[in-house]
Amino acid sequence: MTSSGVTDVLCEACDQLGWAKPTKIQIEAIPLALQGRDIIGLAETGSGKTGAFALPILNALLETPQRLFALVLTPTRELAFQISEQFEALGSSIGVQCAVIVGGIDSMSQSLALAKKPHIVIATPGRLIDHLENTKGFNLRALKYLVMDEADRILNMDFETEVDKILKVIPRDRKTFLFSATMTKKVQKLQRAALKNPVKCAVSSKYQTVEKLQQYYLFIPSKFKDTYLVYILNELAGNSFMIFCSTCNNTQRTALLLRNLGFTAIPLHGQMSQSKRLGSLNKFKAKARSILLATDVASRGLDIPHVDVVINFDIPTHSKDYIHRVGRTARAGRSGKAITFVTQYDVELFQRIEHLIGKKLPVFPTQDEEVMMLTERVSEAQRFARMELREHGEKKKRKREDAGDDDDTEGAIGVRNKVAGGKMKKRKGR
Repeated sequence: MTSSGVTDVLCEACDQLGWAKPTKIQIEAIPLALQGRDIIGLAETGSGKTGAFALPILNALLETPQRLFALVLTPTRELAFQISEQFEALGSSIGVQCAVIVGGIDSMSQSLALAKKPHIVIATPGRLIDHLENTKGFNLRALKYLVMDEADRILNMDFETEVDKILKVIPRDRKTFLFSATMTKKVQKLQRAALKNPVKCAVSSKYQTVEKLQQYYLFIPSKFKDTYLVYILNELAGNSFMIFCSTCNNTQRTALLLRNLGFTAIPLHGQMSQSKRLGSLNKFKAKARSILLATDVASRGLDIPHVDVVINFDIPTHSKDYIHRVGRTARAGRSGKAITFVTQYDVELFQRIEHLIGKKLPVFPTQDEEVMMLTERVSEAQRFARMELREHGEKKKRKREDAGDDDDTEGAIGVRNKVAGGKMKKRKGR
């Protein structure tokens, strides 16, 4: 990192984090950022973007220390916490203070954090506007750096008016970094409004998936999806899995189904409270659980370093989401597998994905007779999962006043593991 002009104290922090050498986007963006240029970074997921903007900001903060120095806008809560973690890890030796300002968390405690005037504010646009309008004494009039991370997603989530409001109340005389996986018309419009004479750093201009990623598909009748999922989890036992579902409800149902069969599965979706989401994520990161079931809220930006296999249990409706989902594996030069389930209803969506990535995917090899042997136990587990979901729904109705305390799959009702035959997993190769 030293060759890129970053000070020694930050280089040491990079070494401690195990960042031996800079990634492509860091090599391109950091020297330009240190020269004081505005930057548009086009980089795929897992490319080291956070380091590309955090290091120049911390470097500048060391030279001219001040409070409320930088604002990072991000589309999701999880990404905000992750960026904050990286800022704090890189800036630990220089005492950097960060505040994460996102929905789903008590506003009062956030107001107190802002009153202490942190160096870096990491926020989702909606909640930041709330504080700009309602928190006494909080403003961003002295801001020196603005970062918009995953800008395409911020705009896709209809945060345009919030972003416009934010741009109006921060100084024009600032440095701006805009990072995006894709260059959409909305992003181009935002670039014109927010950046001055920017330099473009593009690490990959066409959609692509990483070289070391082995991608497969499975064509199966929709009624046997659960059975095939259980078969694959058994076949590839010993790996860590991230399974993508299209809805919160299906994520929850599938997590319960797998837990009834003895798998260590945890859900992560938008209807869970913030603390539960972070709890799920941390258990998975710490390898206390080997299977994370998620909706697309978790498909981008989350730094989950050890996913061996990504399963698209429900095919993504937007082909670009496929790139981001499978980007959870084969990171940092390691290999990984991605398996996409294609039912009779998904053929057109699957063809679009193949067209986008420019390759025909091979079939994942399965032994159909072995799969069918699992059907009885899987349908028993499905029955239990439905009962638990129903009971859970009724419990929630009874506890409307405790609305924040939902989706407790970890402590779900005690029908778990009573499925005929007990534990399901074959202890393969362990």
